[in-house]
Amino acid sequence: MNSFISATARCLRSGAALYGPRRADVWSAPGRRLLCAAAGDVQKDLGEKVKKDKVVVFIKGTPAQPMCGFSNAVVQILRMHGVDDYAAYNVLDDQELREGIKVFSNWPTIPQVYFNGEFVGGCDILLQMHQNGDLVEEFKKLGIRSELLETEKDSK
Repeated sequence: MNSFISATARCLRSGAALYGPRRADVWSAPGRRLLCAAAGDVQKDLGEKVKKDKVVVFIKGTPAQPMCGFSNAVVQILRMHGVDDYAAYNVLDDQELREGIKVFSNWPTIPQVYFNGEFVGGCDILLQMHQNGDLVEEFKKLGIRSELLETEKDSK
């Protein structure tokens, strides 16, 4: 086994994860460097982030300027329901956050949506919930009244 793979295996066996350049424990291999961070710190921080607000999203870009179509779709769905008060984290600003959230949720893609600290899913799941009406019900559980109910009421 080459030393790079060996260092990776040691890192993962020790309960650590691979993240960007802000962490200390650096494993060296000929011609390569592997940065190995204590997964507990990153995962604890993410656990706090997802519980910060009733609705938390990890997207590419910002709600004002989403940088991918899927992130834009999540922002637009929330906007249609009148959900403006939510925490949004731009994963493009922080590689550690981008990779860490994937490990935290065991979900490989961005965007990611959380309600009351619980992982809901990505764009496809949120869109499906919006289309079948489940999203309105989930917002009710969070104490959020969807503006779509008001629009529906006004049209009758």
